[in-house]
Amino acid sequence: MLNLPSRAHLLLAIAICATTVQSTWAENWPNWRGPQNNGISSESNLPTHWSATKNVAWKLDLPGSGGATPVVHGKNIFLTAVVGQDLVLICADTDGKEHWRRTVGQGNKDVRGDEGNSAANSPVTDGRHVWSMFANGDIACFTVDGDKVWALDLQQEYGTFEIQFGMTSTPVLDDGRLYLQLIHGKWSDEPSVGTVACLDAASGKQIWKHIRKTDGVAENKHSYASPMMYDFAGHKFLLTHGADFLIAHDINTGKEIWRCGGLNIKSKYDNTLRFVASPACAEGIIVIPSAKRGPTLAIRPDGKGDITNDKSVHLWSVDQTPDVPSPLIVGNEVYLCKQDGNLLCLDRKTGKEHYFERTHRQRHRASPVFAGGHIYLTARDGRITVVKAGTDFEIVAENDLGDAITASPAVSNGTIYLRSFGALWAIRN
Repeated sequence: MLNLPSRAHLLLAIAICATTVQSTWAENWPNWRGPQNNGISSESNLPTHWSATKNVAWKLDLPGSGGATPVVHGKNIFLTAVVGQDLVLICADTDGKEHWRRTVGQGNKDVRGDEGNSAANSPVTDGRHVWSMFANGDIACFTVDGDKVWALDLQQEYGTFEIQFGMTSTPVLDDGRLYLQLIHGKWSDEPSVGTVACLDAASGKQIWKHIRKTDGVAENKHSYASPMMYDFAGHKFLLTHGADFLIAHDINTGKEIWRCGGLNIKSKYDNTLRFVASPACAEGIIVIPSAKRGPTLAIRPDGKGDITNDKSVHLWSVDQTPDVPSPLIVGNEVYLCKQDGNLLCLDRKTGKEHYFERTHRQRHRASPVFAGGHIYLTARDGRITVVKAGTDFEIVAENDLGDAITASPAVSNGTIYLRSFGALWAIRN
């Protein structure tokens, strides 16, 4: 039998080993689409089966509803809610306890009855600060302890938002800068004029502003998509998506590098083809969704000027688009989860269809997430379908929380965090 010092040393060694092992696979989820901004987690040993009681580590009831994905860094979870007319940022810990809540602004707008509200933009954090924007343009920076650093009203800074359901775009945080996409305009036949802005994340002061012009008209001036950063193999630029075009911008000046149209075919132009889904990026490829009955395009990232008809940078196109959920690129496959729950799996290089299968037939507003060899598809009624990744379609599980969800899942430290309209759920084996 071990004596006391030996037992103590053994327990200490076990604890150190466990901490070391955990640190090798645990990761943060600091923004809407995860650590690499692509909806992919490198973690394993995640649950595939759960219910409102099974594999639920904890459930935190929330003071108000919201559709934004929570973000996680270390022991802190940040999420937003509408409480009456207050637009609120909440900090909870990974044990399911609320630390603090702060009012960022006021003036909620409900969307289509049950679709959502002004808590639609996800926060973003670097582990020291958290930035939170709401659909009315109120944006603020706090320390992770809840101290306000700065706040802005983006409508005062950049003009009144003319957009039907609010400015739901989530900012991009990169290298101490916050990038904003503000694409909107009055319903008219006048071409679209939007704003792309870069702020100093520490102070909120503008670094540059770019006036974004396209020939998009009517409702197509309204973009609910979010900007994305392409950053692979030394190639780095900002992408803004809306008003019939995906546009690449120099991150230091905002100057346009290239633009890609062909997302709203001129010969059959649809005045209501507003973009909701955001583009997806992987090395050497950008997958560009459109909306409703529009196409999805795949292009190379190295174009110049107007590449709408430049076949040298076009990889493939398909006559299907997810409409609301953003595309997901995993390995050699591209996944498009359509808003009705149908899942399309394509070859990354050619766009060839591997399968097009039905999952849970409900509205899908959240974007798909990959973790541990599985694709997680979240439906509006709270049912999450788990599909095995790969070219052969296989549903592994269907899990029902019984609580409405429009937020995408967040994955961190062996836990799937689900923000339903009523609560924050921690799902863990």
